Amino acid sequence: MTRQPGPRALRRIAPPVLLFLAALLALLPALSVLTAPGARAADGDPTVSLSKKEAGKGGEITVSGGGWRADALLMLLLCGQSTPERGVVGGTNSCANADGRAVTTDKKGAFSKKLPVTEPPKPCPCVVHVATVTGERTLADVVFTVAGHPTADLPRQTGDGKLAVLATTRLEGDSSLLTWFGAPPARRLVFTVGNLGSAPVKDPVFEIGTAHGVYAPQWEERQWRGTVAPGAKAQIKLPVELSAGAHGDYQVSLRYGQKVLAEQPWGVGRPWGVTLFWVLLCLVVPAAVFRIGMAVVDKVRPRPAGSHRTRTPATRWKPKPRGRTGTSAGQDAATATSATTAAATNATTAVLPWFTPDSAPSKNRPRPTTKGQA
Repeated sequence: MTRQPGPRALRRIAPPVLLFLAALLALLPALSVLTAPGARAADGDPTVSLSKKEAGKGGEITVSGGGWRADALLMLLLCGQSTPERGVVGGTNSCANADGRAVTTDKKGAFSKKLPVTEPPKPCPCVVHVATVTGERTLADVVFTVAGHPTADLPRQTGDGKLAVLATTRLEGDSSLLTWFGAPPARRLVFTVGNLGSAPVKDPVFEIGTAHGVYAPQWEERQWRGTVAPGAKAQIKLPVELSAGAHGDYQVSLRYGQKVLAEQPWGVGRPWGVTLFWVLLCLVVPAAVFRIGMAVVDKVRPRPAGSHRTRTPATRWKPKPRGRTGTSAGQDAATATSATTAAATNATTAVLPWFTPDSAPSKNRPRPTTKGQA
């Protein structure tokens, strides 16, 4: 019969066990941090820092950052008419796009890149604008001063302008013959927007994104020139272009600000001209190689014995003319016999070189006189 522990025994065991469990629970967060390689204590917003806060045209600054996605492609731009609070007013049209730089973050989401200092097309206040190129859009702006560049106040905001799509979107345009041979497919995204806010929207900047399959859309900025008054509507057409040789099912998205306004599917046909080109290339190249190989073999192969000797050209055969009477046939036979005899004589003369036409006996040559004859 086993003995059950009494209340006193349980009281003795409980405090050490509770202390051990409390210590284990306190160490669990530290153990999780130690076991997860590369983990950070807290994930904050992406950060950007500059080596200089002010520089003149022709200078150079170093842009560094951290907290971004690993292996993310970033675009660095120097933009005018911008502040970190309001962002880049007017989109990338306010930036020095020709002197921008691209950089890829490392495994920890950090980067460092040199950026040349140029004058943006818009007056300051200026910022260094850093944004992702692909995937989820993330951006950050840092105040920077371009020495000697004009300064102006930002456009005043009289209210909130809100754009909304009022009708279904559609794609206009047809593919050309060059698209059949791999040229970039291009269309126009047509949609109607209305201003639901209390302030006019001037020169709005939209973003067009194209996605293929499970990949995230790649966004590109498109600015529309015009003003949408409060309560008014406008039809907008923005160009959409894919990469060369693109085919399959694509999804075209329209975004204004941080809100996606519409999505439109786009089925792109396969460029069969490229396929036809490769098929012809696979047929023509082997045929040309075969012909060249046969010509080389014909040049280098050994020739049979005696083929190098010169052959006597055969005598051309001439048809015999038809005679009208038997006498003509006899004359033709006599003429042929005399021609054969002359040919034999010429052949004999050619074979015997010591006989020449001058030394051969002739009937007209005078006989030599003998001694005593007058």
